[in-house]
Amino acid sequence: MSEISTMQHSFTISRVARCLGMFFIAGLLWGCSSPEGTQVKMPFSGKKYMSDARHFRGVGMGQSANLNIAKSKAELESRKVMAQQVRTTLQVVSDAYSSEINSGQAAETAERFQSLAREVTNTTIGDIRQMGQDIRQLEDQTYRVHVAAEIKKKAMFRFLKNKAKNDSKISELMRADMVRMLDREIEKLEDEE
Repeated sequence: MSEISTMQHSFTISRVARCLGMFFIAGLLWGCSSPEGTQVKMPFSGKKYMSDARHFRGVGMGQSANLNIAKSKAELESRKVMAQQVRTTLQVVSDAYSSEINSGQAAETAERFQSLAREVTNTTIGDIRQMGQDIRQLEDQTYRVHVAAEIKKKAMFRFLKNKAKNDSKISELMRADMVRMLDREIEKLEDEE
């Protein structure tokens, strides 16, 4: 083979390799995007940050030009997530209680439990532990903060029991019912340990 035909042959192989490489990269890019959008990995999204049998857990996100405001928003959001879980758990507990006792008092007790659960969002609870915090400053100079928090279920039930004991807005009978239900939940958790 002449030197010119060898060079032409090398040039052709090189061109084909580049074209195949570009097709391969294009195929990868095409395969990674989908009509539904691009999947985004959020901080604190693994199983470790989900509630389990012993803990209520919540992840919150806040964004602001002020870092402290972004942190506060994230913490409040994580508390709201936990408060919703507490509310759901208390609904199950109060429904079970209502099925045991058929009285007008049971419905009123369930309603009061819901009110207590809502107060969790606005109350400082000492046993809430921050599992992690992720702070990012974005291109627009705002801050995005993710916070993961948890509280032991037993500690939450003790907190609610204390609130119920000191609630002057409810009758003695309702207070006793609420304390009894919360004691039962605390005992279940202690038996599991």
